Amino acid sequence: MNLQKENLYMLDRYKRNISYLRISVTDRCNLRCTYCMPEEGVDLMAHEDVLSFEEIVNFVEEAVKTGITKVRLTGGEPLVRKGIVELVERIANVKGLEDLALTTNGILLEKYADDLAKAGLKRVNISLDTLNPKTYREVTRYGDIEDVFRGIEASKKAGLTPIKINCVRMPDSSETELIALKAYCKSNDLDLRFIRQMDLETGDFSIVEGGEGGNCKKCNRIRLTANGKVKPCLFNQNEFDVKELGAKDAIKKTIESKPEEGSRNKIGKFYNIGG
Repeated sequence: MNLQKENLYMLDRYKRNISYLRISVTDRCNLRCTYCMPEEGVDLMAHEDVLSFEEIVNFVEEAVKTGITKVRLTGGEPLVRKGIVELVERIANVKGLEDLALTTNGILLEKYADDLAKAGLKRVNISLDTLNPKTYREVTRYGDIEDVFRGIEASKKAGLTPIKINCVRMPDSSETELIALKAYCKSNDLDLRFIRQMDLETGDFSIVEGGEGGNCKKCNRIRLTANGKVKPCLFNQNEFDVKELGAKDAIKKTIESKPEEGSRNKIGKFYNIGG
């Protein structure tokens, strides 16, 4: 079927308006969460393969022309990307973009929150699976939960609100800890979302509790990986190389190939496709 574009709306084959772009700005991370990557780390992209700021901004400009109104920066951990504040400012200045957000583990937020807000970032999602310092260090392998708490407070002061807390709900998650996390978020005016642990290879995913992620019927997003692959879905192996095709054609082919629902992805990993 041909794509339809009316008043800057880009519809896929199933009449979903594609208006949301997630950009993985790096595959690097300062944590080693047990549900994301092995303790020894992973094979990282070569620096020369990672998109430059100019390439990312040019892609956003083209995406906005097709109807993208919201961009979210992810990783890896986006705050470890050198010059991230400059990148945020350049994306925020793209004419026609209405919303710019960022998902982070929060470790570096105390350092960057104020500068990010001044650069044009609107909101943050912060990963936090427990309030227990011991459990947090076990899950993240390297993390100090106090860094996250300070990052949350810095984000509040900077006006990066509403702040959403992303909690990965694993099969062995403690109900006591989850109840404590709910109480903490309620008392601190934080929006809590539970994300069930997913598996790309088996196609195991579900709708986010407190959000719409995982709801294929309403999916309005495409993804750009740090090395320039444009993907229609986390749970799909299709991808189109922006370096080979150019932004316009890569976006067009991505939306044309967007599946009705997710299936499986045996070639991707969450840490390098912005999951």
